[in-house]
Amino acid sequence: MSQLFQIHPENPQARLIKQAADIIRGGGVIAYPTDSAYALGCHLGDKNALERVRAIRRLDDKHNFTLMCSDLSELGAYAKVDNTAFRLLKALIPGPYTFILRATPEVPKRLLQPKRKSVGLRVPANQICLDLLAELGEPLMSVSLILPGEELPMTDPYDIRDTLRGLVDLVIDGGYCGMEATSVIDLVDEVPVIIRRGLGDVSQFEDSL
Repeated sequence: MSQLFQIHPENPQARLIKQAADIIRGGGVIAYPTDSAYALGCHLGDKNALERVRAIRRLDDKHNFTLMCSDLSELGAYAKVDNTAFRLLKALIPGPYTFILRATPEVPKRLLQPKRKSVGLRVPANQICLDLLAELGEPLMSVSLILPGEELPMTDPYDIRDTLRGLVDLVIDGGYCGMEATSVIDLVDEVPVIIRRGLGDVSQFEDSL
């Protein structure tokens, strides 16, 4: 049975945030709101939980997973950030962007893009996410909640619970948070590459090309 927590988007209840973090630490898979759309999340070191997320999304081993980080400092512990990338990141986070960067040894190998040894990272402008990350004390493995065959992410937490009943352990109802995916920027090489134009404004990256 999938639990559903109604958490206030601006003033998240600390008790529910702690319970959600405990579910993640215990190997649970959650559906939760971000600053762009609902996402699936699990503990970054839990192989079984990751495989459950793969099964829900039907993802192959080439997919770039995302680490949801609390701030730029935490992001820097899991990615190799040069001076150019640092300036771009500092200007745009928190916000609806996913950045592809070379991973540090802190990132579990199963989360890496196999050939490039890269991983997606982002810092969300969403208070539920930030409180949950603070309670966890580490990044959350995350992927957009877009079901196989669909182009847009799910938006209604009650539909999510009904559709994924038994497949996720918790659905966090944080209200409507949009249905447009993040913009994805590849910062692995010297020149930024726009992989996906989404909710985040990418004009700064176009100017830097």
